[in-house]
Amino acid sequence: MYQRILVATDGSTLSKKAVTSAIALAATCGAELVALKVVPRYPQAYFEGSIPLSAEEISRVEKQWNESAMVQLSAIEKAAKAKGVVAKAMTVKSDVISDAIIAAAKKQKADLIVMASHGRKGIKRLLLGSETQQVLTHSQVPVLVLR
Repeated sequence: MYQRILVATDGSTLSKKAVTSAIALAATCGAELVALKVVPRYPQAYFEGSIPLSAEEISRVEKQWNESAMVQLSAIEKAAKAKGVVAKAMTVKSDVISDAIIAAAKKQKADLIVMASHGRKGIKRLLLGSETQQVLTHSQVPVLVLR
């Protein structure tokens, strides 16, 4: 059925449920699991009155974000291994999360993308957007959305 499943995580409680489901699905199918965390770049402020950070400080913050992502991904690898699933952790640095997920799925030759949706409606959806919706509408790889 599936050979390689990519699960995208943001570390939220809902996302952790999607990871658990992805591991169970991978175990059932005998598939490999690719755990992905998209790490944003530090936003650059160019507005009057803003306090720009030095390049060293920005580098330190981005390194801290990456290390935090690796801790989350290591936990996923450990949980997958406990279920007999071969897992690979992967971080990608990008400001456009949906594009990074789609590109990673293509690069890793994933058969399925698993991710969570917060199920926002109305004005919250309009203001906060939906990375899941973007992946659903732009991905050539099938997407399993969990709530």
